[in-house]
Amino acid sequence: MSVDHAKIEQAVRMILEAVGENPDREGLLDTPKRVAKMYAEAFEGLDVDEEQYFETIFSEDHEEIVLVKDIPFFSMCEHHLVPFFGKAHVAYIPRGGRVVGLSKLARAVETVARRPQLQERITSTVANAIMKKLEPHGVVVVVEAEHMCMTMRGVKKPGAKTVTTSVRGVFEQDAAARAEVINLIKL
Repeated sequence: MSVDHAKIEQAVRMILEAVGENPDREGLLDTPKRVAKMYAEAFEGLDVDEEQYFETIFSEDHEEIVLVKDIPFFSMCEHHLVPFFGKAHVAYIPRGGRVVGLSKLARAVETVARRPQLQERITSTVANAIMKKLEPHGVVVVVEAEHMCMTMRGVKKPGAKTVTTSVRGVFEQDAAARAEVINLIKL
């Protein structure tokens, strides 16, 4: 899928007109082009399959928790097309020595976030991709974010954070293992 810049530019121009602005005034002349470019970048995850990051697997005798925490991300709320942003924490326990490069966990988060999105979907999509491709003992994904749709409109509560989790495999049954990951995230 390629982004139709002209269509976005036309839509932005119409929005500016609809709110009573003059899209031909100096400060707004290039705004439709800038917005089209920004949307192409913000939604570039639409063309990428997050599972591709888990194709290259390394063999390592390690069957303990692997955690990459504080992965910054931004996304766009699919309900209001305004940003939400925060941190993701991704943990898994390898099975049979199947590990993946650490950067691939961050790349998966980034790819999934760069779509019109819900936080809950980011969390579960990343967890599901890891379970499917790496077949680990278990996965925990925790995402915490501030949503501009709650900050700048509606309830207007800046600083409020939403936390979502997806727990798979051994972490579903083993409360101690789940607690260990949560404690590691808090460090």
